[in-house]
Amino acid sequence: MQTDKGRLNYHGLEQRAYAAQLLAQVCTDVHVSCRPDQVADLPAGLLPLPDRFLDLGPMGGILSAFQLDPNAAWLVVACDLPFLSETSLQHLVQHRNGAKMATAFQSPENEFPEPLITIWEPRGYGTLLRFLGLGYSCPRKALINSDIELLVAPDPRELRNVNTPEEAAAAHNELR
Repeated sequence: MQTDKGRLNYHGLEQRAYAAQLLAQVCTDVHVSCRPDQVADLPAGLLPLPDRFLDLGPMGGILSAFQLDPNAAWLVVACDLPFLSETSLQHLVQHRNGAKMATAFQSPENEFPEPLITIWEPRGYGTLLRFLGLGYSCPRKALINSDIELLVAPDPRELRNVNTPEEAAAAHNELR
């Protein structure tokens, strides 16, 4: 997209701040995953979680969270979900299955789990490290090949992410 998707503004504030506000409704602590060079650019009030696993994309962020606290369950939300609501996050939390490796929403596009709107249980840390050791840096692959709780979102349209300038413009128009 040629721009930081977390800095796009759909709701009167940057998307990363909007996502953090949503998460604060269902989580005790909210961290914002970022590269080490982005820490200083985070707005005041957002708690940075600098990547310790560099150049791995979302997998690096999830692993960095587990490195910070390997005993925590981590509710991971991508910054490019402008349609996401507290209702969907509440649904995910209420239907969490702590006996599984993760609780995830099913993608309405391909029925695969959405790794970036998922509650990753502590046992997921070892699983992700094993997949990384095998050369896989895709968290979706770990979910597909593991025992997870897969949920249908209350409103699957909320799982739409924005990856292109055209999708960003369409999202702006739709959210007005």
